[in-house]
Amino acid sequence: MWLVRAALLHQLRYRERTDTERLFGYCLRHSGHPDFFIRKAIGWCLREYAKTDPDAVRAFLAREQGRFAPLSVREALRNTGTGRP
Repeated sequence: MWLVRAALLHQLRYRERTDTERLFGYCLRHSGHPDFFIRKAIGWCLREYAKTDPDAVRAFLAREQGRFAPLSVREALRNTGTGRP
């Protein structure tokens, strides 16, 4: 579990240098994970990247609607000015 969390959190604060394909891929791969800390990490990663490219995060969540726990979506969209993808 902690290895999965570390892989998700690895790209925090990379901003424009974030490998979005990898980030979104990791998030998708672990979207159904039952652990709270993994679901929270998904939201945290997406929230940080949303500071750089909020439209990409919103589009990703809209495209993959229903795959993420409400906690992950809420965390991801926290600072985007909208509660929905």
